[in-house]
Parts: sequence; structure tokens; C-alpha cells
Amino acid sequence: MAQLAPRRRAVVIVPNPMAPYSRGLRVARSLAGLGWEVEIAAQPGPGLPREERDGAVVIRRWPGSGPWVDKLARRAGPPGIGRRVVMKAYRIVARRLACARRHPPPTIRDVRNKLLWPTADRPWWHTIERELGPADLYHACGYRAIRPALVMAAEARSRGRLGVVIYDAIDIAIETNTFIGRHGAWKRLYQRRERAWVRRADAVITTNDAFAADLHRRLRLRSRPLVLLNTPPRWTPPDPAPDLIRDALGLGAGQRIVLYLGRLSPNRGLEQAAKAIARLDDAVLVLVGFGANEDRERARAADPRSGGRHFLLPPVPPDDVPSWAASADVTLVALPPTSLNQRLTTPNKFWESLAGGTPVVVGRESTTMRAIVDREGLGAIVDPDDPQDLARGLREIIDADPGERAAMRARCRLAAFDRYNWETSVGPYLALAERLVGRTSS
Repeated sequence: MAQLAPRRRAVVIVPNPMAPYSRGLRVARSLAGLGWEVEIAAQPGPGLPREERDGAVVIRRWPGSGPWVDKLARRAGPPGIGRRVVMKAYRIVARRLACARRHPPPTIRDVRNKLLWPTADRPWWHTIERELGPADLYHACGYRAIRPALVMAAEARSRGRLGVVIYDAIDIAIETNTFIGRHGAWKRLYQRRERAWVRRADAVITTNDAFAADLHRRLRLRSRPLVLLNTPPRWTPPDPAPDLIRDALGLGAGQRIVLYLGRLSPNRGLEQAAKAIARLDDAVLVLVGFGANEDRERARAADPRSGGRHFLLPPVPPDDVPSWAASADVTLVALPPTSLNQRLTTPNKFWESLAGGTPVVVGRESTTMRAIVDREGLGAIVDPDDPQDLARGLREIIDADPGERAAMRARCRLAAFDRYNWETSVGPYLALAERLVGRTSS
């Protein structure tokens, strides 16, 4: 009897705990929908299970292991020989170069983190490179996932699997807020490293046309990356429409709601949003998310000076975001233009708000989102660094004639249902995956 060919297997490599990460989950679900065996290889997170399932998709969170665990651990006690050598070299350089004296002396950890970027992920790499089973397709979400994808793909090919690698450039690696203030020499080194990894991948995809054009030039790619928008699946609002935010917070039916979705982190415009809401007498600001500034925002919500108009709710599952967005009058996506990424990005919350039929306020230097909003009449354009102008844009939506507000919400829903949805976006990606696997197996 002829032996059946093994079921096609895909691994989506996600360098975060998947709590949640909607793009990785949507990719995995779409591959599983074609009959693939799919695993998401993620990182561990506090209180999260080592393994769980989302339908046919298995999510495993792999802990770090190997020598890098000890190397990255902070040590107490007197400096070792490596630290003494670095300090001596620093003193020699500082005596000759005034610019060096403006910076604190580096530690061994500093030097290692710069030279071996991205250092913090290496214990995780060590684990998944050795313990994940071989696969036909590796989908690497971002620069922190591409190196282990390449290593595992090579091993998979030696074990009879196809070992195709798709690099998902979710942003421009060295143009994120993380690299603000880094010296240009280090950024050039990191870009060369990313370029070397990417050239070994079988295909490159990214999140919008602006990123595709920039990455094509920056990484000197042979062809322009395929675009896979971060759009949610089509969503049809129930009748009556959900009012989840007002229900959760006990707000009155007529209360105007300004919504912020996503990470509560520096350089996201949270300070400006708080100042803008203070200029609106009849609206509250509701933050739905988590992040480094969560405690600060919780304290702001509890501060009597906020006048009971600043609220914080926990993050919700990706599938539920459009229904929560639908409960708001307007969503703030006015990112300060602190990096190229923030000027070119089209984040999840932008698309999820449109799916919920909620108009958006975006920054005038957020060129990709601005073009869509301007062209289709989906919201207002503001200066995100100016709370007064931010308040002006919010009023433009919440104080509009009821008929115009209803028409704007209808335009948002129609744009999302017709064009900006996962079903439309994912088709070319699935065709690419099938073509790569077919080409490799033929």
C-alpha cells in the first residue's frame, strides 16, 4: 500500500506571548483553513499556559534555554575581567575624544546587546531551533523571528520537509521608537544584518504599500514585498448595535465616547489625548489596552483632576475589537510622528475602528492613514502634538450634524466590508504560500 504524504505543516513564529497578537493568529487560522497543520511558536508570558488551542491552531509558548540564559542574567559583585577591560578601553578613548566623555562608560551587557542584536531573544531562539518539529513553511513575524526561521528551515529540508521561509516585515526594523536616539553606525549595522537574513528568505510581505516601497529600496530586495493588510475579518453589527463601553463603565446613553485602542506606551499620544479631552465638556476618553504606561494611565483615571472623564479598560480579544469600537463615537489614532514607522503605519486599531463603523482622528503626518481618511471621508485630520487641534478634530466628528455622523459611520463600515477586510487581504498571501510550496516540492 502506498504511504500517504505527510500533512503540510506551517509554523508562525511570533516573538511575543500572543496575548493577543492578531496578525499572527489570523495568518495561522487562514493556513489552517486550507488544511495545513499549524503551530504558533510564541514566547512565554506571566499567567499564560504553555500550550493552548484556537480551533485547529496550536499555540505553544517556548521558554528560553541554553548558555544565553546565564549570559543575559544580571550579576552582582565586583567587576570581572571583561568589565575591567571595557572600562580601561573606555578611559583611553575618553581621554582622546570629547564626544565619548558625554556618554556613561559601557558595561559588558551594553556591548553585547549592541553587537549581537537582537540579544534578548537568543535564549528563545536556542529553544525553538532545537525543539520545534520540522515544517514546510515558516512565517517569521518581524526581524526578531527571521533568524530562527532560517535555521529551522535548513534543518527541516535535511529532514525531508520543504522548509520555505516567508519574512513578514511588520514594520521597518530600525525605524521604530525603540531606535530613537541610537547612533547611525549601529542602525546601519542592524540594517545590514536584517538585509542578510532577508535575502535568504523565499518571500517578503509587509503591512501596507508605503512600507513595501520603503523596504524594497532599503533592503535592496529583488521584488517589491507583497502587502497583507492588518485588517480584521468582515464584521456585521448586530441589531441593535452593541453598547459595550457604556455598559462596562455605567455611562449614560448620551455620553460621547472618545476611544483609544492598543498599547499604552510612550510616544503614543496619550498625554496629548488627556489634554485634548479636558477641552471637551461632553466627552470621555476610554483607553482599551495594556503596556508600559498602564499604571500611569490608571492613576490618571483615578485622579480627581480628571473629573471622571478618563477611563481604562483591559484589552479584549482581537475578534471582539470591532464590536467594542462600534460602541464609541470616534477613535483616536493620532500617533505623534516620532519615527518613520509612525508616519507610515496603518495599525490594527485603524482598521478595526473602520470595521466597527467608527470614524477616526489621525495625525496629518501619518501619511498612509491620512490618504485613506481624506479620500474616503472617514474622519478628521489633526496635529497630534497640539491638544487644542486634537480637540478641534474630535469636535468635528462628535459635534457634526446627526445625519452626517450617520453617513460617516456608514462610509467606514462600507469601506471595511468592501475593501479593507481580512478575507480580501489574505487571498494573495495564501496564493503565495501555495505557489512557494508547490514550486519547492516540484
